Formats: sequence, structure tokens, C-alpha cells
Amino acid sequence: MTQNNEKLLDQLKFDDKGLIPCIAQDSETGEILMFAFMNRESVQKSLETKIATYWSRSRSKLWVKGESSGHTQEIKEIWFDCDQDCLLIKVKQNVAACHTGYRSCFFNQFTGNEIKEVGEKRFEPKEVY
Repeated sequence: MTQNNEKLLDQLKFDDKGLIPCIAQDSETGEILMFAFMNRESVQKSLETKIATYWSRSRSKLWVKGESSGHTQEIKEIWFDCDQDCLLIKVKQNVAACHTGYRSCFFNQFTGNEIKEVGEKRFEPKEVY
């Protein structure tokens, strides 16, 4: 690990479970793709490989985005907020971010009196998983 990577890791404020929230955003369009958590190890791996790696709370293990689908996220930029307790990673999303087949996990819209599915479906999950 480089000295610069260590500097970033020491700057971040992880919660009492060792996690930090992370938003993934398309680096070209600005579209919000997903939300996940990272721990120190996943941030470190992401920095080293330039491929988004998260912490799966349900599986209690590292999760390389796209490891089973091939729909990886190539990291272009890493940002953190003023409190240093939330990350924003700008990525090149390959195919889709959401395991349901949509490009973004944010495809449900509430418009005051109804919920609509909007967004672009890129694949059928049954064919990929």
C-alpha cells in the first residue's frame, strides 16, 4: 500500500462497527448508482485495484462489485465529505449496478401519491445469477 493510500485511510472516520457509508455515482453522467458500506480493508483493496470493493453486511465478507455478474465499477475518483464519515466514489459502471437488472439501484420513484418503477433495465437477473 502506498503512503498516500494510508493517508486517506487514516483520514476517514469509520463507525463503531468499522464501516463507512459509500455512494457510487456514474463519473460521466452524475447518476447515483448505488449505496453500500465499506470497511478499512475494502477501501484499501479499492484503492489498490481501482475496482469498487465493498463490505457485505449480510454475508460478513468483502464483496468485489461485479465478481459474479461481471458488472464491475472502475473507480475514477474518490471523494469524502466534510465530516470524513461518508465516501462518494465516481465510477465507470460496466452494464448495471443493481442486482435486479437496472442500471441504478434507485429506480423506484415516489411522486406524492404513487410509486413508479423508472429507470433502464439492462439485464435479466435469472440469466446472470
